[in-house]
Amino acid sequence: MFTGIVEELGTVAALERLDAAARLTIDCGLLDDVRPGDSISVNGCCLTVVRHDDRRWTADVMQETLDKTGLGALHEGDRVNLERAVPASARLGGHIVQGHVDGVGTIIARRPSEHWDLVEISLPSGLAPLLVDKGSIAVDGVSLTVVEVTDDAFTVSLIPETLARTTLGTRAVGEQVNLEADVLAKHVARLVTAYLPQEN
Repeated sequence: MFTGIVEELGTVAALERLDAAARLTIDCGLLDDVRPGDSISVNGCCLTVVRHDDRRWTADVMQETLDKTGLGALHEGDRVNLERAVPASARLGGHIVQGHVDGVGTIIARRPSEHWDLVEISLPSGLAPLLVDKGSIAVDGVSLTVVEVTDDAFTVSLIPETLARTTLGTRAVGEQVNLEADVLAKHVARLVTAYLPQEN
């Protein structure tokens, strides 16, 4: 479980292609208390530490993850958002994030202003009903508040802290981002569906 508060920008050291999988190695500095088997969110995807040393850790990435997220498009030298799993005693600074990506969106527009950037991102089919204005969404693992949502897109405002400390500060129009809707919305939608007429 994560909160969507990015701890560090890591750097992809290698992405080794395997048969129906890949092995991802990342350089970072947050490994002092990490052990094999621990979870780390990489651009919003929950991955398991297979091995590590003082500066690098490696995870195996299954084909399903490569197909359904943006991890398969990473290259050596790319920066990635990192967050270790949150302990139960920690403050929930963002919102509940599972690291289970619901879909990939594309940055449609960026409108910079003096104090923040307004970013518009496309929504994959079926994800719009899970978003509400002023609700939460994780974009590349970053907990953000939805400004406005339409049938096929939504907007978020990125404050200077988010622009400086995450990959969202350099994401350009046309680039893809991993999206995870609020897990509470997903559960409510699932429960309510059972009581609605089939045509709805």
